[in-house]
Amino acid sequence: MYLYLVGLLLLYYVYRWFRELPRVPDKGNKYVYITGCDSGFGNLLARHLDSKGFRVIASCFSEKGEEDLRKSCSPNLTTTHLDVRSQDSVAKVAAVIKDKVGERGLWAVVNNAGVSLPSGPCDWLTIDDYKSMLDVNLNGVIAVTLSVLPLIKKARGRVVNVASVFGRISVTGGPYPISKYGVEAFNDSLRLNMAPFGVKVLCIEPGFFKTNVTDSAILTKNVKSLWEKMPQEVRDDYGTEFLEKSLVVLKEKVEKISDGDLMKVVGCMEHAVSAVRPRLRYSPGWDAKLFWLPLSYMPTCVSDYIMTSQAIPIAKK
Repeated sequence: MYLYLVGLLLLYYVYRWFRELPRVPDKGNKYVYITGCDSGFGNLLARHLDSKGFRVIASCFSEKGEEDLRKSCSPNLTTTHLDVRSQDSVAKVAAVIKDKVGERGLWAVVNNAGVSLPSGPCDWLTIDDYKSMLDVNLNGVIAVTLSVLPLIKKARGRVVNVASVFGRISVTGGPYPISKYGVEAFNDSLRLNMAPFGVKVLCIEPGFFKTNVTDSAILTKNVKSLWEKMPQEVRDDYGTEFLEKSLVVLKEKVEKISDGDLMKVVGCMEHAVSAVRPRLRYSPGWDAKLFWLPLSYMPTCVSDYIMTSQAIPIAKK
């Protein structure tokens, strides 16, 4: 019986592999707009799609990011400055893209730009901390998408949204999981709305990878900064031992579970853009597949028990 089930499962994966092999033709006439190309996944994806022959429009927040990409990519790649928090900036880039793509439309937009700081327990933060991240991670995704959606509909193309496993389960405080849950909701509603137009809306949900989001030095600086700004009574609630143990966890555990192979994520992004039959959701990273996503399907009391049993104890109980 077990061998029969294993055989069926193996057959399904072989079928899916063959089904997902075909790639879209005429890549040289397909434009792909990527946000957040200064570093990390966005930077690698811009280079990768450029090498595959797509006409990449890579948006960066910094001049250095633009310059580095221009030096390392083909003349077919276009760079542009973009601040996803600014409606004027979003509209300006959309106008440039409209002029460039013409009647063929925009094949894909990849909403990759995002931030992870400030991040910490909910009562360490202010409403302004929440607003600043939501402006980038959620409102920015929506604004960029809406700015080019008519062009995507014209091409019967794709919207690729980069969420996170923390868009499926909240195991940290602060605005990061809220922003990613929002991206998931926007992705799902847009996917249903755009189906009649032949537009595919796809979601990438990475686990832990070695980027600025999981850089222990950056995260440590963030935690120390939040601690210093907190009211004394909140610090007393948690205790200095909580702070010290938190810094140890950031340095030792987060670095250990973070995968250094960023191409696992970039490969999923490339498949979402170029496959004839892309998946609706991609979950790159073994931690995503074997821990975070299964945890998200468990009863709340079970997932809460697992996470609280591993939590750092506070001073005041």
